[in-house]
Amino acid sequence: MRDRPARVVHLITRLDLGGAQQNTLYCVRHHDRARFEVSLWAGSGGRLDPEAAALADTDVRLLPWLVHPISAWRDALAVGRLASMLSGVDLLHTHSSKAGILGRAAARLAGVPAVVHTVHGWSFNDTQRRAVRSTYVALERWAARSTGRLVCVSEVDRAAGISLGIGDASAYRVLRSGIDAAMYAPAAGARERMRRALDLASDTVLVGSIGNLKAQKAPLDFVEAARRAWEKDRRLRFVYAGDGELRGEVEDAIARGGLGGVVRLLGWRDDVPDLLAALDVFLLTSHFEGLPRAALQAIAAGVPVVATDTGGIAEIVVPGESGVLVRVGDTAAAAAAVLRLAADPELGRGLASAARARLDAGFDIRGMLRDLEAEYEALLPATVPSHLGGRTASH
Repeated sequence: MRDRPARVVHLITRLDLGGAQQNTLYCVRHHDRARFEVSLWAGSGGRLDPEAAALADTDVRLLPWLVHPISAWRDALAVGRLASMLSGVDLLHTHSSKAGILGRAAARLAGVPAVVHTVHGWSFNDTQRRAVRSTYVALERWAARSTGRLVCVSEVDRAAGISLGIGDASAYRVLRSGIDAAMYAPAAGARERMRRALDLASDTVLVGSIGNLKAQKAPLDFVEAARRAWEKDRRLRFVYAGDGELRGEVEDAIARGGLGGVVRLLGWRDDVPDLLAALDVFLLTSHFEGLPRAALQAIAAGVPVVATDTGGIAEIVVPGESGVLVRVGDTAAAAAAVLRLAADPELGRGLASAARARLDAGFDIRGMLRDLEAEYEALLPATVPSHLGGRTASH
């Protein structure tokens, strides 16, 4: 064994505000420094860049040439640059689809001894054209050949990868992208304070969502479901916390639907626990997901969830027992579910309570980190120092 911490690099395409990015930052911040020398590399320009730059004991590099848009020559250059940076690294852990493909290609060139990739939702999905989807599946198969662990945040993603021949089944582990549920327990008076800040009438039923305004999250479906529900119950108001490339289209849809003052876009918020405390229903309209972290946060806050049946959400939201699931794109069903919960608050409280009970250790972020570090240990028996009896990661 080499008597030094193993050099571990986390690589992600960009630090936008989202579940994959928050998961990655948590791991980087809390890895056991006695065992791991930690780096975080990401494309620049994300909302969480300042939070990353402030990390102590961490090699943080924000890379302007690691970008989302696909370009054969630019991506080839990025692979070469990453390969040169990876010299001497013991383990590369990639997150997100673009960084996952480029990073693992670079790791192969650089001879990195161990590679882990977390699937925060696959690069392919059913909304893509067949040729595009097939290309992404082929790329994932190629990248998996040099990946020691394929970490999935849901059983659904694990099953999908195995069924499509992406890597060997023995390489897969399901480590759910957990949360610290205690962070979202409603603080005393938070509901009343937030509802006053939002200038809500006392009888308002508030429905909300949190996420990036991009195609994956289907914010236009959120607006359409809101329109359908509000037409039948004028007590309803809707808020969406987040921002992104579809903001203009969402604003247009709100205006066309006559929903000014009914649906409000709040932008990114730093007071998510308080915002969740003000909600009566959480509505998730995503077209595809891995494991939606915002839904877990809502559940931890005691808010009943209506969600599209995609990704790993069904592993915690059991229809009729711990929430409501609707088909992807079915805005009429989503509106009907919102109306049902608005009319029957006791039903909502029961669903929320049952969902909260399902947030067991499998969804705890501290347990996720412990399990992840155990996978690192298994992959690096010759490079990780013998500190197994020493301190563990601080949380």
